[in-house]
Amino acid sequence: MSSTPGNDQYGPPPGYEQQGGYGQPYGARPRNGAGLASLILGVIGLLLCWLLGIGIVPGLIGLVLGIVGMRRARRGEATNRGVAIAGVVTSAIAVVASAVFLALTIAVGSAFWNNGGADLTQCLRDAGGDVAAQQQCQQDFNEDLGVDGDQTGA
Repeated sequence: MSSTPGNDQYGPPPGYEQQGGYGQPYGARPRNGAGLASLILGVIGLLLCWLLGIGIVPGLIGLVLGIVGMRRARRGEATNRGVAIAGVVTSAIAVVASAVFLALTIAVGSAFWNNGGADLTQCLRDAGGDVAAQQQCQQDFNEDLGVDGDQTGA
């Protein structure tokens, strides 16, 4: 019986335990998780960026993991430099987009509140379930804003 690599009786020879990817030495196992996690978190951040800045959190975490993944790829410890770069880019865009949407939400909310939004809210609260009173509140609010209440287009 001869000793061949992978023979269960004798085991693999030293340095043959795990084969890396193309160009990777035998025994080196590439750690690709940080770059992939960065890309996934960047995409999640992009999907959540319009929700009051919630996308900032996965975006920032993805940015950090993407930088870690790029450093591992530069040292030869990972084989997915492109995925890590894509993760950094998508995460950075998610952070910026989330910040922009958060600023817009604050600006629109502030403009609404300063233009009679508080009065409308109080009027609707006082109106309770009275539909006619609610419509009158809406009409008064539209007049305060200078909006024509007639929506027929005539």
